[in-house]
Amino acid sequence: MRRERIGRGPGPGGWRLLGVLLLLLAAAPIVHRYLVAYPDDQWQVDLEVYREAGRSLLVGRPVYLFETEVPQLLPFTYPTFSAVLAIPLALVPFGVAGWLWTAFQLALLWCTVGLAFRPLLQRAGARAGLAQGAVAAACVWISPVGESIRFGQVNAVLVALCLVDVVRGRDGVTVLGRRVRWPRGALVGVAIAIKLTPGVFLVHFALTRQWRELRHAVVAAVAVTLGTFLVAPEASAEYWTSALLSSDRLGPNAGSSNQSLRGFLLRLYLSAGLTQALWIVLALVAAVLGYRVAREMHRRGSLVGEVAACGMVAILVSPVSWLHHVYWGVLVLAAVVGDGRDRRRVVAAAVQLVALWFAWPWIGASLLASPSVPTVVARFLQNGDLWWSVVALVVLHRVVPTRPGSPDQLREGLDGSATRRSSITARD
Repeated sequence: MRRERIGRGPGPGGWRLLGVLLLLLAAAPIVHRYLVAYPDDQWQVDLEVYREAGRSLLVGRPVYLFETEVPQLLPFTYPTFSAVLAIPLALVPFGVAGWLWTAFQLALLWCTVGLAFRPLLQRAGARAGLAQGAVAAACVWISPVGESIRFGQVNAVLVALCLVDVVRGRDGVTVLGRRVRWPRGALVGVAIAIKLTPGVFLVHFALTRQWRELRHAVVAAVAVTLGTFLVAPEASAEYWTSALLSSDRLGPNAGSSNQSLRGFLLRLYLSAGLTQALWIVLALVAAVLGYRVAREMHRRGSLVGEVAACGMVAILVSPVSWLHHVYWGVLVLAAVVGDGRDRRRVVAAAVQLVALWFAWPWIGASLLASPSVPTVVARFLQNGDLWWSVVALVVLHRVVPTRPGSPDQLREGLDGSATRRSSITARD
């Protein structure tokens, strides 16, 4: 038996280990760039914000008034629950926290790819672990994932929570050999308590009449938020009455990093009133069209596409959507490619993947200083991730088919039966 095993190659566990090594090798240049060769004054700057917020709770200083050291001077801008979760980061040296958080992000990317690309990976059979590593290696090089590692961001956590909740909420997951279940929608509520942008799922649950999921999400978000009030009442009151209302705390909203519709309008340098009016109109249009795609994904049975579409809505309608927020694009790629049997879907996903390998906003911003490049071209590229998010919704709507057992297929089956009965009656 041992000779036969050697002849056949590694078992599933061995292929999985090779997949992990492949991901680590692909991530090594990115990790070296941002954790080894990066300037000290820009090292994991967002992670420093989280860590200092946790430290503020420990030492009793104001969470939302404290700013990181020069030259960044960044304040904490998230719900207080995020500061509570950051307390463990404050208990270890900053350098150690950076490496631990990066390893955690890579682990979450591995898990996200394994769940989102499952139909594609299953085709690899026993080598699914190696295939998972190959897909994760390709995804680690997309600009939003790299930016998340660069800054020490929290996007990997939010995407993983929402994906696991929507896709596995009914069946649960196996942890250490035991099946763990939770009320579907609750993890989305936890994600909302960490950062408000996943709140787009509440509207989606209501539009698709997923009342149980909506209730679970609201209850979880409220319960976590109220629990945080008990732990940190002053900081919680400060966030909900003051810090939340100040978008300037997030940084220069008109900078290239802001890839929301509002960021695009701010870079047109129109009057404040006109910018605000146009943003409201465009945000409403984007919400209507984006939620329509999300509803279609739900009706067609594409749970990954459902989460991906909601993520795109969050990017478009939020006042500020930094480059790393497009981390939701990993789910778009998974929903579009499906099981890899449809050539059109594979080509669409490949084009989208390659497009995300480039940091278009930085490219466009640098071209603005070149006299040989037309300004309109540079401005177009400067908003590259915004255009990618818009096109992603179109591609999702056009290429993701109805899946077996989905509400659309059941409806088509009923309609077909009714049609056949009508034709039989007419013939009789």
